Amino acid sequence: MQYFYDVLLLLLLLGLFGYTHSLLASLKVKEFIRQQFGKAIAFYRLFYNLFSLISLYLIWEYAPHPSLQIYKLNPPFDYLVLIPQFLSLIGIIWCFRYFSVKEFLGLSQIERFLNKEFSDDELDEKMFFRIDGPYKYSRHPIYFFSIVFLIFRAEMDLFYLTMLIAFIIYFYIGSVYEEMRLLKIFGKDYEEYQKKVPRIFPRVFTKS
Repeated sequence: MQYFYDVLLLLLLLGLFGYTHSLLASLKVKEFIRQQFGKAIAFYRLFYNLFSLISLYLIWEYAPHPSLQIYKLNPPFDYLVLIPQFLSLIGIIWCFRYFSVKEFLGLSQIERFLNKEFSDDELDEKMFFRIDGPYKYSRHPIYFFSIVFLIFRAEMDLFYLTMLIAFIIYFYIGSVYEEMRLLKIFGKDYEEYQKKVPRIFPRVFTKS
């Protein structure tokens, strides 16, 4: 019974994290911040990332850790799972080539602010419509490669399984909210892109 309560509390904490993470990423919140602080919103992206990392670390470190073992792979299978993990890391690095890491982290925004190049209509990041590279096969390839990396694991316990399921659900829900923002920014072009390219899993993995 203790496992049930531990999993329930862990899911509640992860749900709160996901809700807060999505809320702070919404256009309404960003527009409110810009109204209150003007161009100082240039610091928002870095704050958002740090807040997310710290929050997730606290959950990982201090939330209940139900230790019920689900499975443990024996040699050589425990080493074989490293292959898809390694390939997924290569995939994530591939994705990095198609967007600005500094912009993603929030550093470019601060540079523009300090150089007095931050425009009045900017929010926390410049959005780019990417349809090349990995984005030809998945609208959210980083989510796809992250899921692959997380799934392939030599040892699985109830804590990690709960985290894994919560992350996969959040990746999907997060992609829905993210695309709502992208539709507002890119309009018909992004709508056409949605019709041609699957959300997360490439067509080799799914027909939809």
